[in-house]
Order: sequence, then structure tokens, then C-alpha cells
Amino acid sequence: MEPLEISEDGLLLRPWRPEDADALHRACQDADIRRWSALPSPYPREHAVAFVERTAPKWLADDIAYHLGVFDAATGHLLGTCALNALDLARGDARIGYWTAPWARGHGVAERACRLLARWAFEELGLERIGWRAVVGNHASRLVALRLGVRMEGIQRAGLRHSDGRRADAWAGSLLPGDLVDGERRPAPPGSVQARRAAVFGHEQPVLFASTRHGEIRLRAPEERDVDAVVTACQDPETLRWTTVPDPYGRGDAEFFVGPHTRGRWERGDGAVFAVADSTDRYVGSMELRISLGDPAVADVGFMVTPAARGLGYAPAALAALCAFGFTSLGLARIEWRANVGNTASRRVAEKAGFVMEGTTRGGVAHRDERIDAWVAALLPRDAINPGPR
Repeated sequence: MEPLEISEDGLLLRPWRPEDADALHRACQDADIRRWSALPSPYPREHAVAFVERTAPKWLADDIAYHLGVFDAATGHLLGTCALNALDLARGDARIGYWTAPWARGHGVAERACRLLARWAFEELGLERIGWRAVVGNHASRLVALRLGVRMEGIQRAGLRHSDGRRADAWAGSLLPGDLVDGERRPAPPGSVQARRAAVFGHEQPVLFASTRHGEIRLRAPEERDVDAVVTACQDPETLRWTTVPDPYGRGDAEFFVGPHTRGRWERGDGAVFAVADSTDRYVGSMELRISLGDPAVADVGFMVTPAARGLGYAPAALAALCAFGFTSLGLARIEWRANVGNTASRRVAEKAGFVMEGTTRGGVAHRDERIDAWVAALLPRDAINPGPR
């Protein structure tokens, strides 16, 4: 069954034609399209020709997948693509996929096109469920899905495969007929916290700066060259006493910390891990911001400093910079600090950064297979965050 052309809201969705090959080939040279899709890289023109002349028409005729080009209704220029993949008309299932050409981004093309295709699929094909998946880290695709009304269902480990054979974790969600929302009522509109966070986490982790009496420090993503310093810091008796780092702590633990742990947190968009580096870019500590799963307006912080760098004012300045990033870039409403009762060094850092002590929670944290009491403090956007040089 060949779907009718769908034209609305300035867009035209139609099956691919042979004359579309050049525009398709041009769009698929884009690094982001190749990064997040299963397209081969490089993508030569003959691949585009084969797709528009043979592959897409056959899938369409066999009701395997409906791949449609998205065009400007007035000019006929290619803007992107929208597809129903893994189509099973008997079961009423499909999975939606899409990308926007680099020259058409920033105008809501994918969102509008997917809304038209999903509505058509529910009404004309009688589909009962449209699935959605994207590689973890593809925040632009996730934002489009949220705006359609897709309900997020979790992360599928190794759920998608890149064109080079590598497997990647995938966000997964679904859209039922009653979930689809119109453009006026859509969640996560421009300017919302969700949209702001998608923009932040959709780019490389930034570098933050802070001043101390010993010079400027930088907060950057941990790197492989930091591994030895991380091992030294985490084998220190005071670090083992007050934190939950593995004990004993080995090089493999540090490699996981600077690699998959740091990268995964940023890709998922649930927080950020920073290495604190002194004026010579030498690792002197770590700062971590963790966004609450239960309340995305709240986060908590954790930090440590290498033994040689303690007492130099690095931690308060770095913590203040991290919290400023959380409030201004991520739209957080509250950042919490917790520490084992008795960890006065950590408490001094929090108080110098502006945190307000709120009390003690009995059995408030898990530590080395037991529950122990914890001090609790918090920082709100209205609180002063300016420890200054120390």
C-alpha cells in the first residue's frame, strides 16, 4: 500500500523519487546524520540512488517500511525524512524514525513532520502503537519525541547498532493514539527546562572557570591523563574514610571513572562529572553533579580533592562554579549536599560555597554496607554563590 501524499503546515511528505537522489546525497554528508543513524559512512551518491530508486519503493510496496521525504510544500526543497520502520500492519505496530537536513534545522521540521505522519498512521493505517528509539546522547531526537507525546520507557542496553557494527545503548519510548499532542499543547516547548537541557547535553561538555588565591582553576571533563592522579586521590585514607569509592581502589576503577562513567552521565543528560585542574591543567580533584530521577529540578553534588591540593581553596571555588552552571544552564531549583556526620572538611567546603545547613538525617546515607547519619545542606538560586579567591 502506497501512502497518499501528506501536505499540511507548509510541509509535503511523499515517497522518494529518482530525482531526489542528489538532495538526499547532499543531506547525508552531514556529520550529525551519520553520527546518530545507521547510514554507512562515507555515504556515496550511488547509495542515495539505490535507496530512492529501489530500496525505499520496494519496502513501500511490500508494506515493510514507509520512508517519506519531507519537502517544503511551496518550493519542493528537501527538508528531511520521516519514516515508519518495522511496520506490522497486522499487529498495528511501527517505529518512527526521522532526521532533518542541516540547512533546515531550527524550524521544527522533524516535529511537525512526525506529528503529521503519526496522525495519518493512527487514522488511516489503524496503527495502535508507534515505537521510538534513539542512541543515548541524541538529545535533539529525544526532544522531538517528547514534543510529540512519546512516553519514555527506559534504556535498552546495546539496543541499536551503528553502520560500522558497533552497538550502542538506546533510549526507548512509545506513542499511542491518545498520547499524540498538537503543536499548541506540546511538552518541552522552546525555552523550557527540557529544551535548554537538550541543547546543553547535546553538545560537548563545557569548561568552567573559577578563581582562587593560587590562580585560576578549570573544571573540564576528566581525561585519560588524569588516571594516575585519580588513583592517588582515591587510595588516600581520608578519601576512603568519607566517600564510597571502591576499596581497594585500582587503576581499572579510575579508567572507568574518567571514561564510561563520565561519558555516560553526560550522554544520558542526568548530570555532569568534572575534573578540577589547577593553573597548569594538572588534576587536583573531582566534582560531580547528579540530577534527581524523582525530581528533575533537584540535584546533589559530590566532590574530592587530591591530598596535595587540600586547603588551597580549590574545592569551594570549583563547587561554586559547578552550582552556577547547574542553576543557569540546567535550570535547577535546588542543589543538595550530603556528607557523613563528622566530615568537617567537606562541610567547610559546602558552607564556603554558600550552602545553608538544614540538619541531620538519621541513617541518611549508605556507607560501606551500613546506614549512617548525614549532614544535609542546600543551595538555591537566590543564595549567594561567590566564595571569591581563597
